[in-house]
Formats: sequence, structure tokens, C-alpha cells
Amino acid sequence: MPGIKGPSDYSQEPPRHPSLQINSKVPFNAEPPRSALASSYVTPVDLFYKRNHGPIPVVDDIERYCVDICGLIGTPKKLYMRDVRMLPKYNVTATLQCAGNRRTAMSKTRKVRGVGWDVSAIGNAVWGGAKLADLLELIGIPKLTCSTQSGGKHVEFVSIDKCKEENGGPYKASIPLSQATNPEADVLLAYEMNGEFVSNMRKCLVIMLKPLNRDHGYPLRVIVPGVIGARSVKWLDSINIIAEECQGFFMQKDYKMFPPSVDWDNINWSTRRPQMDFPVQSVICSLEDVQSIKPGKVTISGYAVSGGGRGIERVDVSIDGGKTWLEASRSQKTGVPYIADHVSSDKWAWVLFEVTVDIPYSTEIVAKAVDSAANVQPENVQDIWNLRGILNTSWHRVQVRVGHSNM
Repeated sequence: MPGIKGPSDYSQEPPRHPSLQINSKVPFNAEPPRSALASSYVTPVDLFYKRNHGPIPVVDDIERYCVDICGLIGTPKKLYMRDVRMLPKYNVTATLQCAGNRRTAMSKTRKVRGVGWDVSAIGNAVWGGAKLADLLELIGIPKLTCSTQSGGKHVEFVSIDKCKEENGGPYKASIPLSQATNPEADVLLAYEMNGEFVSNMRKCLVIMLKPLNRDHGYPLRVIVPGVIGARSVKWLDSINIIAEECQGFFMQKDYKMFPPSVDWDNINWSTRRPQMDFPVQSVICSLEDVQSIKPGKVTISGYAVSGGGRGIERVDVSIDGGKTWLEASRSQKTGVPYIADHVSSDKWAWVLFEVTVDIPYSTEIVAKAVDSAANVQPENVQDIWNLRGILNTSWHRVQVRVGHSNM
């Protein structure tokens, strides 16, 4: 494609932060230490998890780079970066989470297939870009459209990224047209990620976002808030209006939720729909899975999040393995009280939770969250085990040993 290329090898990979835990070198998949997540509402770009399926694309001429808009529309169109930037710009704070987050823990119950992830295949960022609904309206598809006159019901995103699962073809995924054309769904064509606060002419602090880096989709990617990260396609090559959902590998033969009774001998991929929204989740980030501490006051902190724009109504923490519970405080933006599903809160973003407790003896500490629809995390990972190890949202448990030096 003019202006950008997908390398055939890994000789042009970008630099990465040395603290990242590497789960796969090629393709590069890595996550930050869990302690880094609870220290900042907005995850620093360098510490945002890296999920890749092949070599990172290289832009050689940004002026020539464009995205093809085609499929079941009247006239195909080429979208250059200058065209995207002419559309109204929006900043959306949204959490992305790999469906395989916490896969390693699930695999300890019973072996699963996939890249091993601890608890940090997740991050929260401020994304800047144009709304997909505005772009589609520009090519003749009105907002809040479920089906086009030509029968288009889905929007497919195709990447420059080539991967072995597609037999060397591009990574791709799709979302329903009804979601793509809904401005309230906040689906973005993003070209910026995070930045810094600066004073404007009125001496108010405003955030100045920076361009995406290569690992996170430069120059243009899709952000689908509230949905598993696999649908937020990076390094856009084309956007297709199609009649049926995308038939790519990662939509049809991966990222589907099966019951524990299904294994690789009896699986039938066509019996399940592609996973979209992620369930309610919480994780303790201030302690490792097994940690020695001194007796006394301990601050327990972490993140909680739910998909589909649902807020976090409550985070419960137990210091006796789940027999009794304490409610943790929840927060998002500094100085703004968090209220689930309130207009003042970021509906697509995680909350950080915290509670200080006295730990006089060795015990098991547990966290579980409840979202605004009263969905709650399942108690045991065995009940939600699945052969691909996705959506491990079971109670998060850590073991503390009192009386020893810190590990």
C-alpha cells in the first residue's frame, strides 16, 4: 500500500520499555508490571500492553498513506490523513483489554492455548480522532443506520498487519453497522494517544495529545470502546461495508466463549458468535500473587472495569478468603467524585480502587467487582474455563505471608 508497508521480518521493530514483561518475542507481546497500572488512571504509552500478530508496519510516506472505503456503498473512496483530520475531532478516554488477560492463571487450572498473560494485558488511554459515524455519514450512510440500501449490515476493518493465522493475509475484524453509525458508541478512527496537559489562553488546563506510536497503530487505527481489544484494529488499510460479519480467523475461529465441556476434539466454531463486550473485571495490582509483608496496615489497590459502557457500582475486597467483605473506594479523574454511569464519569474507562486494611496474619486477599447492571465476577475460574483461555474474570486472589521480608 502506498505510504506504509508490512515488513516480512522483525528487523525494524520499535524500541520498548525495559520493564515490560515479554510474553512472546516474535511477534512481540508484552505487558507492564501490575504495580504500574494502579499508579496512574491514564496508562503511560510506554507501559501500555503490546499485542501484535506480526512485524510492526513501517510508514515511509505519510502524505501517500490512505484508507480505502469500499464494499456495499455507492462509490468507493480513498481517505487520506488530511481528510480524517478535517472531520470533527473527539477525545475519548477508553480502556482496552485483551480477551486473553489473566490467561496464565486460567491455564493453571487446565491447559489452554494462546499467549500467556498475567493481569496487565489492559490499559486506559485518552484517544484522539474522528468518529466513525461522521466518516460513514460523509460517504452517504446516515447516523443510526442498521442496514444500507445495498444490504450492508457490518463494518469490516482490514489492517496492513499480516499474520500467520490468516495464512499471510491481513488481520481483520468487524462490528455491526448499527454500532458504527451510533455517535454515542464513540467508535473512533484514532490518530492520537495520550499526551500532556498545557495551559490555554484562558489559563485552563487542556490535554494535548500526541500521535500514536508504531506499536499502537500509527498512523491510524480503530478504537471500539467497551469491546475486547481484538476488534480495535491497528494500522488501517481499508474499511469495508459488508452484508455479513467479517469471516476472518479472529472473528470466526478465535475469541469465542465456549463452556468447559468443549475441547479441541469436539469444538464447533460456528455454534458461537464472536465475543464483543468484555465482562466485569477487577484485579489487585498492589500485591503479587504471592507476597511477603510485615504485619500492620496494608493498602490494597487495583483496577475494575466492565464492557459496553457499564460503570463500576462497587468493588469488594476480602482479607479472609471471601468470608467477609469491605467496600473499596473508587476513582477516575482527580478531584471528580466517581459515580457509576454519571455524565461526569468516563463510561468507557476503568476505575481505580483502594482500601487500607490491617493484616495481622497470613491470609488470602480477594477482590471482586459489581457493574451498574449488577453483573458480578464469578467466584471460581473452573466455572468459566474455556479452551482458548479468554475472559478470565473470576475473583482475583493473592496470598500474603506475614512476618517475612518483602519479596
